[in-house]
Amino acid sequence: MVVDDLDGYRSEKSFGRDSQNSQYYGESSIHRDGIGRRVLDSFRRDPNTNLTPKGTLGADGKVFDVEAAAQNTANSPLARKLKGRHLQMIAIGGSIGTGLFVGSGTALADGGPASLVISYSLVGIMLYCTVHALGEMAVLFPVAGSFSAYSTRFLDPAWGFAMGWNYALQWLVVLPLEIVAATLTITFWTHGSVNNAAWVSVFLVLITGINLFGVRGYGEAEFIFAIVKVTAVIGFIILGVIINVGGGPNGSYIGGKLWVNPGAFHNGFKGLCSTFVNAAFAFSGTELVGLAAAETANPRKSLPTAVKQVFWRITLFYIVSLLLVGLIVPYNEPRLLHGSSNVDVTASPFVIAIQNAGIDGLPSVFNGVIMIAVLSVGNSSIYGSSRTLAALAEQGQAPRFLAYIDRQGRPLASIAVASSVGLLAFLSATPSQEIAFKWMIALSGLSAVFTWASICLAHIRFRKGWSVQGHTLDELAFRSQPGVIGSWVGFTFNMLVLIGQFWVGFSPIDAKTKSTSDLLVNFFQAYLALPVTLAFYLPYKFWYKTPVIRSHNMDLHTGIRELNIEELIAEEREERKAWPTWKKIYKFFC
Repeated sequence: MVVDDLDGYRSEKSFGRDSQNSQYYGESSIHRDGIGRRVLDSFRRDPNTNLTPKGTLGADGKVFDVEAAAQNTANSPLARKLKGRHLQMIAIGGSIGTGLFVGSGTALADGGPASLVISYSLVGIMLYCTVHALGEMAVLFPVAGSFSAYSTRFLDPAWGFAMGWNYALQWLVVLPLEIVAATLTITFWTHGSVNNAAWVSVFLVLITGINLFGVRGYGEAEFIFAIVKVTAVIGFIILGVIINVGGGPNGSYIGGKLWVNPGAFHNGFKGLCSTFVNAAFAFSGTELVGLAAAETANPRKSLPTAVKQVFWRITLFYIVSLLLVGLIVPYNEPRLLHGSSNVDVTASPFVIAIQNAGIDGLPSVFNGVIMIAVLSVGNSSIYGSSRTLAALAEQGQAPRFLAYIDRQGRPLASIAVASSVGLLAFLSATPSQEIAFKWMIALSGLSAVFTWASICLAHIRFRKGWSVQGHTLDELAFRSQPGVIGSWVGFTFNMLVLIGQFWVGFSPIDAKTKSTSDLLVNFFQAYLALPVTLAFYLPYKFWYKTPVIRSHNMDLHTGIRELNIEELIAEEREERKAWPTWKKIYKFFC
């Protein structure tokens, strides 16, 4: 050994690979645990997990510590493994499920084809504004819990608590709802020869298994599911045009005849209002792109593209497809989802349109697509509810055990709770399945409207705080295209939907034929989300005496992932100046 390789204490200076393999150290080998040990270790709690201590006094003297809550959601150990392609497919086709393929049948029967298109268009405009507002905040603050955390940070911790639990409950009940819908699509082929409980077990194990593979498993599954759904909807649009112009086997030219007889509207203005809750349920899940930002490798790059593509999803997959459904399926079609038999629930207006055209084989194929679609939404339900519950627990707004996140970034305790609620799907094997279906839709439908209204209001307050604290819009990595005006439009539309649904719930279409008890049940089925939200908000507000967050007190720093954001934005804007015109137009829309 040379003197230059020794320090004053006659020990080696270098501890690199060469020195470790020298005779001085002897021979060494790399130790690697077996696969069983590595799998078991992956389920252990992540050592970086942080929780907001209950009862800790914050800087503002209140019991709920807003600063610690923001810090914990920003530093959540969730794995950041979602890529741009995952986010884009989640945005385009992530929540296409029973609301579009099956629930639209009820909306068509209640309001007619014109009401169907109007309601879905208005909710679509509302969602376009809402998702852009969410995208602006999520790109800047890709934190766990997303919109419920934004309500806590920019509005009121009590409202954030209510919105978090409201959103978690929405997805918790959607899981059994979608599994029940999947079993009903199976009866299209089995005609009830196999007990529904058997299929519930299969689907529940499948969906839970996908989520146990972590966020990457969820992302890959949604990528595949979304491709199938998008392909099917595009195929139906092409087929619908062919059927409408008389290209089907039984076909003659249809055009707009069904808008004349039986008519474009059914049950007048009340029929229109009654379709809004179906539209809201169909669009539920659009906001998942914001929730996924905390687990995205580079949200500043991926999220703006995904947010912009929501416009095309709303226009193409909802408005165009439902316009064609209204042109080729009459609203008085007896097989629509408007009764109490299994046939009514199983039949979709999309399948009915194909059957009426006399095309053999395709109804079975499309029913398979519907089954994949509802399993996809069931998959999203475990993801949405588990991440929201874990974020609430990190902020001290839910039982602490729900914040258990393992070394692979999986919120295992929350996934277990969400999966156990899926056992309610076994109601499909009982005679009360129709009642269960209606109450689950009631709880999940308007919950989304409250969530969207909160997102818009949080964005309005965020922009106010951003301005008051001396920031400019040029500092934002992504700006909402409709801006604050869009958030006001979205918030106003959400309020109008809530008012219209209150009227329909209080005085339904068939009010004259219902008893007082039936009217009471109908009201709570139409407006169940309001008492649930108030039941969370008011006790929390009075117990913790949480303040409304003032603009100058807002935390606008915690959770920003990239510290040199201003330099990065400046570089990107210089790059954009060199783009050709066609690319600038493309990037504006996509």
